[in-house]
Amino acid sequence: MALLAPLLRLVDIALPPRCPGCGEVTREDHRFCVSCWSSLTFLGPPWCAGCHMPFDFDRGPGALCAGCMAAPPAHDGVRAAVAYGDVARGVALKLKYGGRLGCADTMARAMMRLMPSDADLLIPVPLHRWRTWSRGFNQAALIARSLSRASGTPSDVELLRRVKATPILRGLGPKGRAKAVSGAFALAPDAQAILRGKTIVLIDDVHTSGATANACTRVLKRGGAARVILLCWARVLHDAEAD
Repeated sequence: MALLAPLLRLVDIALPPRCPGCGEVTREDHRFCVSCWSSLTFLGPPWCAGCHMPFDFDRGPGALCAGCMAAPPAHDGVRAAVAYGDVARGVALKLKYGGRLGCADTMARAMMRLMPSDADLLIPVPLHRWRTWSRGFNQAALIARSLSRASGTPSDVELLRRVKATPILRGLGPKGRAKAVSGAFALAPDAQAILRGKTIVLIDDVHTSGATANACTRVLKRGGAARVILLCWARVLHDAEAD
């Protein structure tokens, strides 16, 4: 190792850590520069007891947002590290389309503080096999693996499968989104024995309308899961922000 030290120092000089948001040189990997860090809005309680939409102030235990009072979600809440915005969007796009696989670790580090204490299993939102083959990876699976290494909670990337290719949901209304993902997900043959009575943490990069999360949750709960909590990097707080 002593012999490698000079080489490692040269690598650090040639390839210094950079901000995941803008690329500015930083002191450590996965650290944001001051400007990007300041522009991120970190999410957490107080939030809706149903969907975990953040509240401006604590409304008391069991308080629900208007959306959950009108139509409760199938899942048991969405825990998002940050609100969707320019920096959060940029990091997600670098991972999904830019092949910057290290961004999965960046996201997972921010998501760890919201990991449910009773999590039994991490399951990424699956891509259809054609999408996985064309992209080369499933970004949610990369995040799930990183979270599994950090938390010690096992992950399973094969238990939940996308069996039907779905269109882009952007621009579709609630009914159109629900119809688009209907029948899109299925469980592996041995899934029920694994899921029975478990708290499942469903992993994704960005949470937008909730249609995909609800569709996945219904399949997992039919398979025996007791609770399904979505954990993601960023959450769209206003539908107009989604792109």
